[in-house]
Amino acid sequence: MSLTQPWKGLAMPQHPAGTPRRTVLSAAAATAVVSVPSVAQAASATASTGRKSGDGPATAQSPGRELRELLKEIDRDRIEATVRRLAAFGTRHTLSTQDDPERGIGAARDWIHAELKRYAAASGGRMTVELQSYVQEPASRIPVATRITNVIATLRGSVDPDRVHVVSGHYDSRATDVMDAVSDAPGADDDASGVAVAMELARVMAKRRPAATIVFAAVAGEEQGLYGSTHMAERFKAAGADVQAMFTNDIVGSPRADDGTRDPYSVRLFAEGVPTSETPQQADTRRSVGGENDSPTRQLARFVRDVADNDATGMNVRVVYRRDRYLRGGDHIPFLERGYAAARFTEPTEDFAHQHQDVRVEDGQQYGDLPEFCDFGYIARVARVNGAALWTLAQAPAAPRGVKIVTSSLTNSTELVWEPGTDPGLAGHEVVWRETTAPEWTHVIKADDTTSHTVDLSKDNVFFGVRAVNRAGLRGPVSFPVPQR
Repeated sequence: MSLTQPWKGLAMPQHPAGTPRRTVLSAAAATAVVSVPSVAQAASATASTGRKSGDGPATAQSPGRELRELLKEIDRDRIEATVRRLAAFGTRHTLSTQDDPERGIGAARDWIHAELKRYAAASGGRMTVELQSYVQEPASRIPVATRITNVIATLRGSVDPDRVHVVSGHYDSRATDVMDAVSDAPGADDDASGVAVAMELARVMAKRRPAATIVFAAVAGEEQGLYGSTHMAERFKAAGADVQAMFTNDIVGSPRADDGTRDPYSVRLFAEGVPTSETPQQADTRRSVGGENDSPTRQLARFVRDVADNDATGMNVRVVYRRDRYLRGGDHIPFLERGYAAARFTEPTEDFAHQHQDVRVEDGQQYGDLPEFCDFGYIARVARVNGAALWTLAQAPAAPRGVKIVTSSLTNSTELVWEPGTDPGLAGHEVVWRETTAPEWTHVIKADDTTSHTVDLSKDNVFFGVRAVNRAGLRGPVSFPVPQR
């Protein structure tokens, strides 16, 4: 809990109609004092995990026993073995050979497929594995017609299977010359690390029964122009799939920067504000009422902090308010283009001597994306962040649909309405709010009704949202309202 925001982490007290707002706020401030952690507690937590204690947003959710047990099964040594095996294929360039059993992208594809099939054997039929393949005709960075294949494992939800969550890494690699399909391109950090995250989560979750569906993907063609992820996103869109969240893990292999400094307990999460898929009408509404910081992807990023920035992962999730790094992109972008909430995990700072480089020694320095420059304990922690987010998303209710603020009459109160939830385990809803200048939700209010709630605060002064709660106490992502005229 932040001392500068004394109401963080507390539900907003309810009050009878007519009670002044000032009375409510004063009561909240008085109640908050008892929850501030001691300096000694905070220092102890920081020393052991790299994280501070008690400084989460009001919407933060403590990890339960089920989630903690799942995260403990993520195995650093298995992750290392995966990264080293992928690097050992020599090159995984999209244009490299596809029929050599030992070298090239075809050998890597077949190994990933076999491993995921092995994991699926423990699922009792709930997990299926497929090669999602198509022929890319000549295009940018694709000089000849080339087969591009994604390897996809789908763990079908047991309660709400039509609700889908995706995690991916790209298994293709590159050397200095993006068209060099022959030279060694081990691609350990970029992006065997991300593939290892997705594969390890598939292994751990295959034995479990998520309520909603989780898809674990290793995609190809990223370095040549996001071809594999574009095909995957288009397949989802054409099928009318309800993809609620997509995470790509790309360059998550090391916390070491090029100057030698380390930040081993942080991971960046890139999350766009203004949606890539925004229509002109939606843009007009956003310019009128705000919401540049409240896209579905920003709400997804806040949710990740809520459930994965804690002692169960040992990580700080640093949300970056950008779609990606400067003039660069990743496999989440095709999902954003099709209107899905999607974000990118990337290590805190990068060492450019070990990505997009020919393997060589120059002036006494080793270049190349080799496994020896990865930190496998760090990758395991990134996997736990992903695992916490994906598992909670799958177990919690979906974000409410049709959330609106009623604007048919002028009033200093705010009436929010939304569509009835369909989750079988739905227990209710909560209204959240924050100052328009605040990055995180600071207040939580239990909603009185299943489809509406009125708050004695002006919609013109703060931002509101609504989230669903199930009988297990899990909260889903927040939905940001639009005006209802």
